[in-house]
Amino acid sequence: MNTKSKTLNSIVPSIQELRALFNGRVIAPDDPRYEQARTVFYGGVDRHPAAIVRVADAGDVSRLVSVARETGIELAIRSGGHSGAGHSTTEGGIILDLSGMKDLQINVQDKTAWAETGLTAGEYVTATAAHGLATGFGDTGTVGLGGITLGGGVGYLVRKHGLTIDNLLAAEVVTADGQLLHVDDKNHPDLFWAIRGGGGNFGVATRFKFQLHKLDRVLGGMLFLPATPDTIVSFLREADSAPNELSTILNIMTPAPPMPFIPEEAHGKMIMMAMMMFAGDIEVGEKVIARFRALATPYADMIRPMTYPEMFPPEEGGYHPVAAGRTMFLDHVDRSVAELIMDRLQSSTASMAVTQLRVLGGAMARVPADATAFAHRQSKIMANLAALYNTPEDKEIHEAWVSKYEADLRQSDGGAYVNFLADVDEAQVRAAYPNGTWERLAAIKARYDPDNFFRLNQNIPPVSNGG
Repeated sequence: MNTKSKTLNSIVPSIQELRALFNGRVIAPDDPRYEQARTVFYGGVDRHPAAIVRVADAGDVSRLVSVARETGIELAIRSGGHSGAGHSTTEGGIILDLSGMKDLQINVQDKTAWAETGLTAGEYVTATAAHGLATGFGDTGTVGLGGITLGGGVGYLVRKHGLTIDNLLAAEVVTADGQLLHVDDKNHPDLFWAIRGGGGNFGVATRFKFQLHKLDRVLGGMLFLPATPDTIVSFLREADSAPNELSTILNIMTPAPPMPFIPEEAHGKMIMMAMMMFAGDIEVGEKVIARFRALATPYADMIRPMTYPEMFPPEEGGYHPVAAGRTMFLDHVDRSVAELIMDRLQSSTASMAVTQLRVLGGAMARVPADATAFAHRQSKIMANLAALYNTPEDKEIHEAWVSKYEADLRQSDGGAYVNFLADVDEAQVRAAYPNGTWERLAAIKARYDPDNFFRLNQNIPPVSNGG
């Protein structure tokens, strides 16, 4: 916790005054809802905020930002609580919880939607699908719109319609001085550029205006295949050459869990689990998917025509994974790289070791690198490395494994996707903002948050003129 921060025991207002300011929407440690309210998605994050304020609207957000700034108390911003670094909670500070802000205004004629940032991806896609419309988010229904959008948004429509930020038309943002700003390409264009990939450094986004696209049925689901160097390389080659209507997420994992739909002979082995979605003509999609089915005899084939929301199934309640993880970009995966991946996964002692590979390109790559703060437009493959474990005492072992794995796998693309970074140092955050992006963001930070009030994030300290 920042040394400038204080606890609520030593400041004004008190918990009682906070409750009066925010109409009773304040959860303190004496509240029976506190334990659940302080819990975030990832396990291993166990912090005790002095208060959790469930704001009702942008006015509440502005008031709470002003209170926290004036009293010097640390403020964490929570949309869906999926920060891998635990930035959506705080030890002794206040959580600004957006989960009550779920207003969604869909303009079917214009194919746009104004969405409050307490909505989850699953809630948004379900509501818009009722009109045959969609915006691309990630791949997890419980992710909050605030976090995933501010970091970029890589999901099932990334090759067809680009990142989430490529479909962001405007936003409303409460800045460090408590002002509510409307930002778009004409109003505060510097801030609009920065929030498209710069994370939560610049304020609290309260509403987003998104572009919607016509999307009825999709061909999607999971395909389970044997993991061999040849199937890994062939899968990625097919994914790269496929029409942009297809986006894939390939997980190479060991050991295979005893899922009822996986044959018993595959349990405990290394397998490939691919999440696939073809957002186009179903018959064309079937021909495209057939090429993947032909790579090897599938252990399980769950790909079928479905609605877009069905790609975001509900998660098990109480699921809080603990993992050592790294994120990076790869230029290529040939046979030697595939062999390295399999070798490193087999060497892990984690309860499950996973390498996730997402072939990029398509619409995402057609946007100029300097058009948004997400600067990795030409990156070929996003890789996420993870060791899931159950015993906290084993953390060092798994962190060492994943660090060495990352170093061995590193190629010429030294970038990183900010939304997948865990608790890292400034050098690793800088990797998310190459080629002058960091300096440009630091100068914008100095304009809108010169005191670095918003620091619970993958932080970009303010530097005037980018110097």
